[in-house]
Amino acid sequence: MTHLPPLLVLTDRAAAATRGWTLAEAVAAAVEAGARAVVFREKDLAPADRRSLGAEVVAVMPPDGWLLVASDARLAADLGAAGVHLAAGDSWPEPRPAAVGRSCHDRAEVRAAAAEGVDYVTLSPVYPTSSKPGYGPALGPDAFGDLAKVSNAPPVYALGGVDAARAPVCIAAGAAGVAVMGAVMASEDPGAEVVALLAALDAASGVKETR
Repeated sequence: MTHLPPLLVLTDRAAAATRGWTLAEAVAAAVEAGARAVVFREKDLAPADRRSLGAEVVAVMPPDGWLLVASDARLAADLGAAGVHLAAGDSWPEPRPAAVGRSCHDRAEVRAAAAEGVDYVTLSPVYPTSSKPGYGPALGPDAFGDLAKVSNAPPVYALGGVDAARAPVCIAAGAAGVAVMGAVMASEDPGAEVVALLAALDAASGVKETR
């Protein structure tokens, strides 16, 4: 089982652009501040454009970084990424990449992902967010915590409206880590947001370990 860092940064070039960043610049700022796992999304792009943008992201990743490509195992392999992040309805990739994650939104999806043998899942939306309008109301920390405790569940990352203030609540509810998009990509200072998130996660994990 692959063990990823407690912070996953999801890309959103449109959000980055609202702050004057290219996607590569926003990712570079995040990894320079300590982020080590990045999920490259941008699935709306034409294949050639997505490949080109993915190469720009690869160029700013640190040697010890984890790059995961959303929904395209072939592109992940071509970019030399660590693995793939599957949407809820994506088919299982063969051959299996080194790391495989899946997006989940309810108990059935978490159980199905666990049965597949994924390395982690994201569970969303935990809090209200404009990026997840089609998945019903926000779960909230309590419902998230119940789903994170599904039998044999892989590490569960809280996604949707998570920021440095909410990250400790997610960890206390049972999250292995948090997956963050808007809080970093739409930030005037992505690096500062990552620093705040990592500090919050570190403090929350310390509290969790002493219980």
